[in-house]
Amino acid sequence: MMEEKMNLPVCAVGTWAWGEGANGSKMIFGGKRDTAALKNAFNTALNSGFTLWDTAEVYGMGSSERLLGECIREAGDMGRNVIISTKHMPLKKYSPGEVRSALFGSLERLGAGKADIFWLHQAFNAGQNLNECAELVKEGKIGIIGLSNFDLEQIIAADKQLKEKGLRVGAVQNHFSLIRRDPEQLDILKWCHENDVTYFSYMVLEQGALTGKYDDEHPIKGISLRSIQYNKRVLKKLRPLIDCLRETARDHGCKPAQIAVSWAISKGTVPIVGITKPSQAEELARTREIVLTEEEICRLEGLADNSGIVSKGVWEPKITR
Repeated sequence: MMEEKMNLPVCAVGTWAWGEGANGSKMIFGGKRDTAALKNAFNTALNSGFTLWDTAEVYGMGSSERLLGECIREAGDMGRNVIISTKHMPLKKYSPGEVRSALFGSLERLGAGKADIFWLHQAFNAGQNLNECAELVKEGKIGIIGLSNFDLEQIIAADKQLKEKGLRVGAVQNHFSLIRRDPEQLDILKWCHENDVTYFSYMVLEQGALTGKYDDEHPIKGISLRSIQYNKRVLKKLRPLIDCLRETARDHGCKPAQIAVSWAISKGTVPIVGITKPSQAEELARTREIVLTEEEICRLEGLADNSGIVSKGVWEPKITR
């Protein structure tokens, strides 16, 4: 019994900002969901070849999955090309059948028969949950088992456990950006490259802080989790990096956000980039044509290091080094 192999696009599209209510667009990003714009963005991105769509049961507590499922169904034949990636947030106390119930709930909301990539969103009770995932692979309900927000020791242990069942960890999805490239995360990336495991990088734009749209003179408006995390003090420390992103973008005739995404691609990751407008989908398509020089990469990383900012979500494992 082996997991599937699939052809993956250079970038995946994230739908965290598609959710409503708890853990949704307003709470996290401070904006209101525009369903029509999101559907147009989906079609634009899909027509540009972005087939891998990443969501989770906790993004708007199921509302992101429902909307993505609507988009896929309304896309008709094109929708059949979509690679579905969704995640289960494990309970702190294991409950038998938890993963199966979560998966089938996600599939119902998505209107899908299987999850091409199914992620454990945290490492809680990983052993028991992985056993359930393995059974669901055998039943054809999961294509690839992924691990999100796991540390290196947990990833290696999970891979060993799955190998005993004739499987492997198929993918890792962790926070990785110019300001989240601490040694521990770089070690995980190195392990993935050495073991032929795809590394998906999320928050490469740091929820807008690395798009060039914001800085200490133009802070993120409103009250949201991102405006609190990337406040004026943080943006001031990031200003040299933001200005460098802007300058590099001018040199390449593109947007600063495209430079930040291109950097993540250059490190051998598959970035997950959230889009909410058709124009963002068009910009993401252009990113595939941008190739940064080693000099540009070193300059960006140097300014990121000099900022002293290491971005980390409250949900992530503690940085140990």
